Amino acid sequence: MSMIEIKNLWKEYGDQVVLEQINNQVKSGEFVTIVGASGCGKTTFLKMLLGTESPSRGQILLDGTAIKDEPDESRGIVFQRYSVFPHMTVIQNVMLARELEASPLHGRLFGAARNNAKREAENMLEAVGLSHAKNKYPHELSGGMQQRLALAQSLIKKPRILLLDEPFGALDPGIRADMHKLVLSLWREHKLTVFMITHDIKEGFFLGTRLWVFDKDRYDPHAPNAYGAQITYDLPVGKTDAEVWQQIDKSLKKANDFVENA
Repeated sequence: MSMIEIKNLWKEYGDQVVLEQINNQVKSGEFVTIVGASGCGKTTFLKMLLGTESPSRGQILLDGTAIKDEPDESRGIVFQRYSVFPHMTVIQNVMLARELEASPLHGRLFGAARNNAKREAENMLEAVGLSHAKNKYPHELSGGMQQRLALAQSLIKKPRILLLDEPFGALDPGIRADMHKLVLSLWREHKLTVFMITHDIKEGFFLGTRLWVFDKDRYDPHAPNAYGAQITYDLPVGKTDAEVWQQIDKSLKKANDFVENA
């Protein structure tokens, strides 16, 4: 059974059609990379998966139930612009999710609960390679380190689905290679289902087990907003769950080789 089902999905803003008639299914553990022209609705689609945008028509189902209209712990997101709090240290940024979960009003934990949250945050920072920087502030970090921090923030809640909106577009090639290796490693370790927007089709093929191309099949120059984008190409791996995880191992090995030879 598919984890995510997309049924006749449309998104419209007034008379502007952004997305139309999207139908697809995604299994648990797939890594879906998404490419397409700027403004074709890729980020809007990701926001609908997250729950910050609602479909105009149709629906997205998670385990057979309509996805919630607001973000929850099942879905984490990392943007190209780092979603970190500049006045907090690295470890405070990661702990915040646990503190808000326990105390939405004050965002504070005390005693044993705080110690547990700190230990969990330290483990996550170790996983993303930021243990040495836990007491630094975001402005003291490089771009790649800030993206590692953003990943730790998202993964501390143990989401099932990770949404990545061009997370590596502003990074230098060498740092991007390191981030590729990290994301593949975290994907495998946490058994995530990933949707990632990228402007680099080579990156899309390299990281994904499946690549979607968003584009408009129909276009009227006299009414450019009349039609929306669809998934015009879907290049699936077409594997069983066991084979999907074998593919992850192969992708991770490729990433290791790429970084070592960079």
